[in-house]
Amino acid sequence: MAAAALCVVAGALSAGCLTSDGAVPAPASAAAGADAALPVTENTAGQGAPVPSAGCAAAQPGPVTDLLQGLDVAGVPRWYLLTTPSPDSPGASDAATATSPVPRPLVLDFAGLGQSASAQATMSQFGTLGQQDGFVVAFPEGTADPVRWDMTSLDASNPDLEFVSALLDQLEATQCIDVSRVYASGFSDGAYMASALACAMSDRITAVGAVSGLQSPTRCPAVRPVPVIAFHGTADPILPFDGGTGTANLSQLLDDTEATPTPVPTAAQDWAARDGCDTRSAATDMASQVVLRHYRCPAGTDVQLYVIDGGGHTWPGSLASAAEVATDGPTTFQIDATSLMWSFFQRFQL
Repeated sequence: MAAAALCVVAGALSAGCLTSDGAVPAPASAAAGADAALPVTENTAGQGAPVPSAGCAAAQPGPVTDLLQGLDVAGVPRWYLLTTPSPDSPGASDAATATSPVPRPLVLDFAGLGQSASAQATMSQFGTLGQQDGFVVAFPEGTADPVRWDMTSLDASNPDLEFVSALLDQLEATQCIDVSRVYASGFSDGAYMASALACAMSDRITAVGAVSGLQSPTRCPAVRPVPVIAFHGTADPILPFDGGTGTANLSQLLDDTEATPTPVPTAAQDWAARDGCDTRSAATDMASQVVLRHYRCPAGTDVQLYVIDGGGHTWPGSLASAAEVATDGPTTFQIDATSLMWSFFQRFQL
């Protein structure tokens, strides 16, 4: 068997073999010992006072669900879907001392190649969780045919980076946003976009989550360590776990991108190095299909990779994702990527 990024023996994760970065995955029975040697980073970086946006000075509108919002970006019409909680619901970080209005965390959730903002909202269910836990969610819409994110450059002139910047400006002016808690997540090509934002807009994006598409851009102008949480299946037929692409057409679409399809463990290790973490990962069995690879990181950042044994190009815990099994492969329901991402995001603040 070739030196796979994660040892897989007879279709199961092997706890006795080395990972690609030299760490030894711990079996479930020895997970506590492994965690003691290389613990998952814990800190209280996300528990400071909120930093209210200009929109907090205005009366807050009622809750909305997938409301289409348009804006002009350098003469080009762009749009996103907006979901907000009730103004009188307590914020996730301010439940005990809620004031009115409450500065809300914001999650930007990016769709995959050929997928709409609406499809992403259905798949991730971030909007539902946001209304429950008191944070704002925006689902940006890409451009081109098929719909995609422009990854040709991480320069400020990139039209999709201009779009995200304008979107943030608009939301911070019209909603009561905690500008110290703005997060980006994405699926597939949207995970590429989240990875790019961690590099290009680290002054505004607090942490990122990537499902089936974590990347480490070759040129990364991040000005601070950016916490990263990622999820990827070992049997992904679209963006394989060990790098490359699953189809020739996809390879052509990605030929000129800034972020190329590198092996997922390599991308995670690159982010660990970039964030000042130990680049040797430890592994903890989370469920029969799921291993968490984690790094010892300094306070204020973290890098986590959830590896789904036999998982496809899918969003863990998503019924919409599971419906695409014929083309995208299996979806695990042993974990929920949306809930895990939100728990991870809450730990961090600019």
